[in-house]
Amino acid sequence: MIEKFGPGAIIHEWIATSGGSENVFQAMAEIFPDADLHCLWNDDLGRFGARPVHETWIANSRLRNSKALSLPFMPYTWRRLAARRSYDWMLVSSHLFAHHARFRNQVDVPKFVYVHTPARYIWVPQLDARGQSLPVRAVSHGFKALDVRRAREATEVAANSEFIRSRIADAWGRDAKVIYPPVEVERIQAEKDWKSKLRDQELATFESLPQDFILGASRFVAYKGLDKVIEVGSLLKLPVVLAGAGPQEGYLRALAEEADVPVFFVSRPSTELLYTLYQECALYVFPPIEDFGIMPVEAMAAGARVLANCVGGASESVIEGSTGALSPFLGASDTLQAATTALNGKRDASMSRALFFSRGRFDSEIRSWIVPNQEPATGFLESEVS
Repeated sequence: MIEKFGPGAIIHEWIATSGGSENVFQAMAEIFPDADLHCLWNDDLGRFGARPVHETWIANSRLRNSKALSLPFMPYTWRRLAARRSYDWMLVSSHLFAHHARFRNQVDVPKFVYVHTPARYIWVPQLDARGQSLPVRAVSHGFKALDVRRAREATEVAANSEFIRSRIADAWGRDAKVIYPPVEVERIQAEKDWKSKLRDQELATFESLPQDFILGASRFVAYKGLDKVIEVGSLLKLPVVLAGAGPQEGYLRALAEEADVPVFFVSRPSTELLYTLYQECALYVFPPIEDFGIMPVEAMAAGARVLANCVGGASESVIEGSTGALSPFLGASDTLQAATTALNGKRDASMSRALFFSRGRFDSEIRSWIVPNQEPATGFLESEVS
């Protein structure tokens, strides 16, 4: 148990008001309630109650409002964290440069790095449009060698999926243990009928929808591929419900006007309404290539059949022919065949499969990963480029 280690620190990139990596960081904080919390900046002040979250100088600068402009300063900043006490261990939640972290007044703390992905900006910019921006392209080449060197400092590395384990090996030349992130499976399955939890206005929204529908739920951004959800609905001749919000809403509404099936929009659904949509949909469709993909597991926890991308982390949670199906979403014929297979999946199988990704499993694996008697990480050499 981690209590044998004594004081520890848990580190995350930045804390937004929502996001899968933030949920992982919060779970880590709850597993180790006595650990100090550190991040670049915190935009969700109520998330941890009265528990302090220690921010860096970027939090008090104009850079806080622009991740792209603050990017060149992040590696430097991570190397100059201030330890609040003597730490026996540090647990880092990293999807950009948080794994560079070290404490300037305590450089030999064993470092356990939980990787959501090596920085997509610099390692797989083809999967993240932000990597194409001028500020990022200007610094990405020089950052690669530094990023690899910092990754070598980690005592242990864990990946959130086999997909990311492979990316870590390609980018950093390190092997990683796979620890799937926590999903609120227990909470979802504790309520057999989420519709009964809806407020009057939400219930009216739900009851305005068709009885059988294809569901797409995510942020309305290009890489989520919600246009493919409309395409699947057209192929199956079933209405489509798109739940969420984002900059692509206008584009999606224009596509909906031209679609040969009805398309309904549910803006910013509450958790209760989202879970209701999972429970009631004929099929949940998830086209993007994701590092893991929490929403397909949430959908399965509620009993939904899932059609997900055959590339990426979601391909590790969805079981072909049982809980749904997998597709590259590249051609109408193949997509229709996969969607038909997914519709024949079993709701009980989906719910059973989702249990593998429970919060309890995550807590247990994180605790057993950080074990006593680890060798300290290599200390920082002042001659290194920071």
